[in-house]
Amino acid sequence: MASNRATGLRGLLGAALITAVTAFPAAAAETVLDGLDYPWDIEAHAGTLYITEKAGTLGLFADGDFTRLPVETSAPILNHRGGGLLGLALRPDFAETGRVVLYQHTGTPEARVNRVIEAERRGDAWVETRVLLDGIPGHPLYNGGRVAFGPDGMLYVTTGWTENRDRPQDMQSLAGKILRLTPDGAIPDDNPFPGSPVYSLGHRNPQGIAWDSDGQLFAAEHGQSGHDELNRVEAGGNYGWPLTQGDETGDGMHAPLAHSGRSTWAPSGLAWDGQRLLLAGLRAGAVLGVDADGTVSTAFDAGERVRDVLVTESGVFAITTNRSPRRDGASRDRLIRLD
Repeated sequence: MASNRATGLRGLLGAALITAVTAFPAAAAETVLDGLDYPWDIEAHAGTLYITEKAGTLGLFADGDFTRLPVETSAPILNHRGGGLLGLALRPDFAETGRVVLYQHTGTPEARVNRVIEAERRGDAWVETRVLLDGIPGHPLYNGGRVAFGPDGMLYVTTGWTENRDRPQDMQSLAGKILRLTPDGAIPDDNPFPGSPVYSLGHRNPQGIAWDSDGQLFAAEHGQSGHDELNRVEAGGNYGWPLTQGDETGDGMHAPLAHSGRSTWAPSGLAWDGQRLLLAGLRAGAVLGVDADGTVSTAFDAGERVRDVLVTESGVFAITTNRSPRRDGASRDRLIRLD
């Protein structure tokens, strides 16, 4: 079983700005696993699902059994508000090395920072093997947090704006960006800004990335009081925040392919199902579909907050996080399979 985060959306061009979510027959779903607590990312390999939980665990689900294992890091995981153990990516050589990449929130509530680390399973725990990138500014809510390997074999990382209006447009800051690294954490020679990990800038809080079959990158990000966006991301592109949003334009700024207008999707994970993008919507309580012409529809009305969506050879899976990051306490969540 292999993840389809880096496969196919042909011909998705232009900037069709769609604010309404159109009706679409809802998919059927079955609960595959109950008892999750604020899961954040789901990946798959060889029949096993891998799920991060914000408190600091990376679990394995196979043959009906779920094994929850702690992640041991050199800097403690700060599980507070929207921070914790977030994004997960399986290295391209995962079958041989068993190594994964994780996005980790650390520090203190008064001094937060994010890191990208590599880890491997050793017995009953996942153990950090090295830090790939450190010093990403942190925030109680706006941390980005998605990591994924693209079809070019490079590692892509999304970061949040941390409620600082200067950082998304500041090339010296890692905040409010999509970053691109080699699998070992180095800066690729062909990055758009020489010597910099920045791939694109002007993002507010991107939490979803996926590629089409031609290698085109797309990103989903939370807007300010609505204006959530789905962007077609180009190397070196500036996506406007905080100077522009929604239908607004600016010199050298890229407009989104689609946005939510004054309503809110609260988008997180992003995947491709063979015909369209699938977008996990927290506030929408649904998995949204984005067609080639930019039309946004409800692919599955979950009735609960959907954090991530994954397409595999065995079907489409999604995880929920039903507690708002603005609140404390446990979150009663589940893994579901969409028909």
